[in-house]
Amino acid sequence: MTLPRRTLLRGALTAGATAGTLGAEAPPKAPAGAPAGAAIPAHAPTRTGFDHLVASAYAPLTGQKVGLVTNPTGVTRDVRHIVDVMHADPRVNLVAVFGPEHGFRGTAQAGGSEGRYDDPATGLPVYDTYTRSGRALADIFGASGVDTVVFDIQDVGARFYTYIWTLYDCMEAAVLAGKRFVVLDRPNPVTGRAAYGPVLDPAFATFVGREPIAQAHGMTAAELARLFDAEFLGGKVRLTTVAMSGWRRSDFFDRTGLPWVPPSPNMPTPDTALVYSGTCLFEGTNLSEGRGTTRPFELLGAEGIDGRWAAALDALALPGVRFREAYFAPTFSKFAGKTVGGVQLHVHQRELFDPVRTGIAALVTARRVWPDFAWRPDLWVDKLTGSALVRTMIDAGASTDDIVAAWQPGLRAFRGLRAEHLLYG
Repeated sequence: MTLPRRTLLRGALTAGATAGTLGAEAPPKAPAGAPAGAAIPAHAPTRTGFDHLVASAYAPLTGQKVGLVTNPTGVTRDVRHIVDVMHADPRVNLVAVFGPEHGFRGTAQAGGSEGRYDDPATGLPVYDTYTRSGRALADIFGASGVDTVVFDIQDVGARFYTYIWTLYDCMEAAVLAGKRFVVLDRPNPVTGRAAYGPVLDPAFATFVGREPIAQAHGMTAAELARLFDAEFLGGKVRLTTVAMSGWRRSDFFDRTGLPWVPPSPNMPTPDTALVYSGTCLFEGTNLSEGRGTTRPFELLGAEGIDGRWAAALDALALPGVRFREAYFAPTFSKFAGKTVGGVQLHVHQRELFDPVRTGIAALVTARRVWPDFAWRPDLWVDKLTGSALVRTMIDAGASTDDIVAAWQPGLRAFRGLRAEHLLYG
């Protein structure tokens, strides 16, 4: 698939269209000549974009009425919510909050939000952005009275995790409404070492994939904002990105020193995020993806599956992961209240683990060992993978290697594009 370009604009933040990037510092490097796999030297804890915003005395927000797009993950190192911190600080004029999928306080399940209300703690109006885009979202920004929209949400690194498309939609709406846009960066919890998986075909664009990026994009929110503006939004966003310091592309979340707050109800731990960009594909099948268990996306299964599936997966010797025969009873979602059989993924060498390849291998083997395997009738898997390629190749009996090889041209093109917008080494 040829990767489309919406614009020929190149480079980082366009002069005249943006206010630049704050807070970036060169990360420490591994010792010269260190062998592959050597222990990474200890380094200072990660300072988030919000940390640097406060250190600048809120310089990018001076004289502005501010609206904040955030959710429960927008916290300081001592787990105070940044809405509470900013509301109490006379140096910033916070006048509105905007909630994404699951809501500002995170109470809604997948596919839900909290609606419009006034926050009891601060009295601030909270507006619902979920499913809103374009002029409808621009009108919300206009009605709120804000001059600048600030985004601070913890992402998990997968194209179909909707917060990055909330970011995209809010950037586009900010252009339509004539608002400035500031992104406060946070780590990609599964590292930013590389991009994996198929690149979205724009013909399959939805809220789980607006533009042609890889299934596991390997970028932070600020890096994605730079890419979105330059490549898909014509460089029209008045964008400021406030970068982190102390974060390296090889860092998993537990190296950051930051507290983990579940970004959504079924993303309880960084371990969940590690597998999610591959095993979320089971949402597009009649198997359980583990919703309704304590290990969503690590547990996969259905009625009638036995130990043959785990054995078939383990026989592939996929790098960094083992598969345990598992039985579980989801409390909601697919197979609620029923005991099902399947597998649990155990990632034992996360540096070697490829979540997308692993997810494809799990689909290929599930179809082979379980005669009742079926795709969801709405072909949701095509929206998740970004085209009909994966589904049709699996149905035709293709191997995992053949399927992975088929998306390499598009992935190589995206990796080249991605490299132009990275902030960290």
